[in-house]
Amino acid sequence: MPVLTYRDALGQALREEMQRDDRVFLLGEEVAEYNGAYKVSKGLLQEFGPMRVVDTPITELGFAGLGVGAAMVGLRPIVEFMTWNFALLALDQVVNSAAKTLYMSNGQFNVPIVFRGPNGTALQLAAQHSQAWESWLAHIPGLKVVAPGTPYDAKGLLKAAIRDDNPVCVLEGEMLYNTKGEVPDDDYVVPLGKADLKREGDHATIVTHGKMVLVAMQAADQLAKEGLRVDVVDLRTVRPMDTEAVYASVRKTNRCVVVEEGWELCGVGAQVVDYVQRDCFDHLDAPVLRVHQADVPMPYAKQIEKLAKPDVPKTIAAVKKVLYLE
Repeated sequence: MPVLTYRDALGQALREEMQRDDRVFLLGEEVAEYNGAYKVSKGLLQEFGPMRVVDTPITELGFAGLGVGAAMVGLRPIVEFMTWNFALLALDQVVNSAAKTLYMSNGQFNVPIVFRGPNGTALQLAAQHSQAWESWLAHIPGLKVVAPGTPYDAKGLLKAAIRDDNPVCVLEGEMLYNTKGEVPDDDYVVPLGKADLKREGDHATIVTHGKMVLVAMQAADQLAKEGLRVDVVDLRTVRPMDTEAVYASVRKTNRCVVVEEGWELCGVGAQVVDYVQRDCFDHLDAPVLRVHQADVPMPYAKQIEKLAKPDVPKTIAAVKKVLYLE
């Protein structure tokens, strides 16, 4: 099976969907002439032309609105944000137009649109450019929110998002673009709302998504050297969330740790904990613990930035704590 980077897997998904359906087009800052800020759209302008790969001015609210309007009249736009941090400027179109039009039109207008771009913490980009936004977006009825953690899932989830008749936010791991993994050439999709058991164990469950899948897998490797086997459940889709996959694992291991990039308060992990305590309480042998970013704007200084981020040692410590080993 071919090995691709996360970046090239996303690019392959865009190319295949644009070849399959001529209603699909891409718009955003630098997506055409410069092949995208992270080179995901490399070569698409040459293949599909400027009518389907559209460079826009630095006007997030404007081109997000253009995409919503295009979706309402039958096209299937993909709006690329240079980073989800800049998408804050476009949230009125994402939240008040894309997410709500189907409901407010009494089902007359679907908005089949994808909003995508890099999300999460990076390296020394500081407070305004190093943030994880999935809990904000997942809070909104009418939006679907996906966060792929591997190249395989990146391609399959993006293709599923493009084919969906509802607005889907695809949050790509900003530090994952150069990671590699096996990606089939085949036309496959990863169903939205379906989690994946990335690793199987019986001592504890780690629930995670996006870039933290990599952290959870590295933590699982180190724990295995000490004879501790953990399930790693990758949510893949934050909304709708595959709670049954989480429950099946927790009912087997009886212990749970949730790992996420975002802040603690109202985070995705808080919702996972609520679901687990509600439906798996009698199966738990320890309180569910969370590993997340420190409750501060992301620091610029490298050493302090490292302290603020969730990482492998913090994940290992949490797993040992739910096992009462520390």
